[in-house]
Amino acid sequence: MNYYDKKTMPAPQVEHHVKMTNRRLLEIDGVKEVDSFDSEEFLLQTVMGYLVIRGDNLQMKNLDVESGHVSIKGKIYELSYLDEQHGEKAKGLFSKLFK
Repeated sequence: MNYYDKKTMPAPQVEHHVKMTNRRLLEIDGVKEVDSFDSEEFLLQTVMGYLVIRGDNLQMKNLDVESGHVSIKGKIYELSYLDEQHGEKAKGLFSKLFK
């Protein structure tokens, strides 16, 4: 079998998991990139879209870029996905970030 006869294999789909423990620890798989973070808000690009985490005293406990795993600790108030249908919300968030 030569090189041109080989069929290209599709890339494996990365799974996205979110696990919250007692609103104090959040573990997320399938993270592509951490766009921004501070003690009150994290913006993560995941395989399922942008994810916003809001809370108080948020800290990144673990970041493994190769495996796409992120752990965040602190008091978690909100998890929101920014989709195309929610353009106003996304626009507001991104306009805040890039001012």
